[in-house]
Amino acid sequence: MREEEKKHTSPKFLKRRWAYPAIYLASAAVVITGILWYQASNDVNEKAKDYSYDGVPTENQFDQPAEEVNRSLENFVMPVAKPDETVIEKEFYDANATAEEQEAALIVHGNEYYPNQGLDISKEGKNFNVLAAMSGEVTKVQEDALLGNTIEIEHSKGVVTRYQSVKDFKVAVGDTVKQGQEIAKAGKSSLNEEAGVHVHFEIRKDSLAVNPLEYFNKSLATLQEADLDQQVSTEQASEDKGTEEKKDAAEEKKESEGNEGQAKPKQGAEKKESDESSATPDAADTKDEE
Repeated sequence: MREEEKKHTSPKFLKRRWAYPAIYLASAAVVITGILWYQASNDVNEKAKDYSYDGVPTENQFDQPAEEVNRSLENFVMPVAKPDETVIEKEFYDANATAEEQEAALIVHGNEYYPNQGLDISKEGKNFNVLAAMSGEVTKVQEDALLGNTIEIEHSKGVVTRYQSVKDFKVAVGDTVKQGQEIAKAGKSSLNEEAGVHVHFEIRKDSLAVNPLEYFNKSLATLQEADLDQQVSTEQASEDKGTEEKKDAAEEKKESEGNEGQAKPKQGAEKKESDESSATPDAADTKDEE
C-alpha cells in the first residue's frame, strides 16, 4: 500500500497548479544565468586583446604613455654621429674648476666675457648633422644672428636640451623627435666665431644650465633627481668672489692713480726750489760785478 502511494506522488505534484510555473521560472533562471556568464566572459576576452602580455596598451590611443616610458629609459648622448671624430672647442664653465679651466671656458665678444653655458662641438671645420640627444618635443625654433639659430627640445617638465649655432632646420615647433633624429646642420655664430662650424649644446633643468659632460650616458631620471641647489650656491659664491676681486682691483687702481697725482706736485715743488737755488748765485754774482 505504501509503495503504491509513493508511485502516485509524482503525478499528484504535477497536477498542482503552481508546479509548471515553478518549473518554467527555474528553467528561465538557468538560461538567463548562462547568457549573463557568456557575455561576461566575452567582455573579459575583448579587454585582454587590447593589452600585451606585460600590460602595455597596443592601440594607437595609448602610444603616447608607452613613449614616455621608453624616454625615461634613454640616456643623454652627444648630439652628433660618431662622437669620437668630434672636438670640443670650448667646455662648460664650471664654478668648481681651476682658474685656468675657467679662463678657457670664457667666451670673449667685444670687450665682454661670458661664461660658456654648454659645449661647443665641432668636427675640425667640417659640416655635420646635429642630432637629438634624447627623445622629446620641439618647443622652440628661432633664428638668431648673434647666438646662432636655436632649437629647444623638452624631454620632461623642466628638462630641456638646447642646440645653437645651427642652420637648415629639419624640425618645427610641436614636432615629436626621437633620439638620434637629425634636427639641423652645424653652423656658425657671431658670439663665438673662433669655433668655426660647430654646434653649441646645452642641457638645462628648470632653466639652470648643467655640465653636459656629467650627464652623457646617464638617464633622464638622474638629472631629475639631481640637487642643483648646491651648484647655484657655488656659482653665486664664485660670482661674489669675482665681484669682490674686481672691486679690490678697482680700488687699488684708484689709490695708485691718487698717489701718482700727489707725487706730481711734489716733484714740481722740488723743481721750483732747485730753480730758485740755482738762480740765487747768479743774482749774487751780478751784484758783485756791479
